[in-house]
Amino acid sequence: MPEISAKSSVVTLINVFTVEPANQQRLIELLTEATDVSVRQAPGFVSASLHRSTDGTKVTMYAQWRSSDDYQAMRRDPAPLPFLEEALTIAKFEPGMYEVVRTFAPAGESS
Repeated sequence: MPEISAKSSVVTLINVFTVEPANQQRLIELLTEATDVSVRQAPGFVSASLHRSTDGTKVTMYAQWRSSDDYQAMRRDPAPLPFLEEALTIAKFEPGMYEVVRTFAPAGESS
């Protein structure tokens, strides 16, 4: 499961996909299949979480990797390509690699 902490050494990939509401569910299915078929078996994979916007126009995937090199090695695997190629016909996306800088908890709780 994802652990979000500034003390963690994982890298986080956040992909925000923009999609027509009529295609949101299909995009979720494609990303789920790509993750199940290949991504989650890749060395260095830590976790992934899939989110959908309530207005139907966005899907966001939050994925954690042990290292940037592990993520890049997974990208060279051809197994998820058919799913991702179809996804790109119905959505555009903006990927980004992130580090956790700070987390916040409710006042009175440690973060």
